[in-house]
Amino acid sequence: MHARVSGTRPDTWEDPALIQVWGPRFSAYVVAADDRAVFTLGRLPDDAAGRRRAQETADRLETFLAGRRLSYAEAGHALGQHPNALRYAAPTGRVLIRWEGARRPTIWTVPAPEMDPGEARLELARRYLHVLGPATAESFARWAGIPAARGRAAFAELGPSLLPVSTPVGDAWILAADEPALRTPAAPPAPARLLPSGDAYWLLQGRDRELLVPDAARRPQLWTPRVWPGAVLIRGEIAGIWRRDAANVTIEAWRQLSPAEREAVEAEAATLPLPDVHGRIRVRWAG
Repeated sequence: MHARVSGTRPDTWEDPALIQVWGPRFSAYVVAADDRAVFTLGRLPDDAAGRRRAQETADRLETFLAGRRLSYAEAGHALGQHPNALRYAAPTGRVLIRWEGARRPTIWTVPAPEMDPGEARLELARRYLHVLGPATAESFARWAGIPAARGRAAFAELGPSLLPVSTPVGDAWILAADEPALRTPAAPPAPARLLPSGDAYWLLQGRDRELLVPDAARRPQLWTPRVWPGAVLIRGEIAGIWRRDAANVTIEAWRQLSPAEREAVEAEAATLPLPDVHGRIRVRWAG
């Protein structure tokens, strides 16, 4: 949010207009409260067994919590299952979370959204194309964590609202309504931005990653097998990675930065709205 909205504070994500859910691929998402159905029901399994598991997990959780808010670890162990299994209830739209760090989210239940799961999936595909397009049905399915066939079915149903395009990594689709914006010259990019781990800007799969990081040797440094680092943007291009330990931010640049670029990165780091840091943020340059 800080990279996109000026004046973002450490508690901005707690605004009542926003909620947290286990979204695509069970990652923690902050979304508009009005979009709860899109980012949950849009991923509800179509097969009977998958849908039954989702609904039954939500039912058991709702009965146990009885209006309370508990850590997901406490709830999972009380129900006799691994806490991670509770995430299977997320696509019902009945489970909200408050992220308190890895393995520590607080969870509670709410009434199910009033939206058809099929329409929710179509809207999820539209959101994906609007933010991460051009894209293919297969890349949408991988991002959403749904079967490839369901991704292809969603794109087929969107049909007339899509426009075929060519990209350096192959043919893809955009929303036809987005064509004018894509043809409009882009505004000047910010001098520097520090995007967090898993930021939507680079939450790509497969060959789509080549569009952002053409250097094959660099891609594994950003999309690692374990916890991803953050991405350093210099005038709209990914130029390195970063990590944080409390008030210490470590920057690993992939090329020689000019004094002005280093100053812009340090200025960006100094303004990060970190809830657990009350003093000055210290920047360390690796390498």
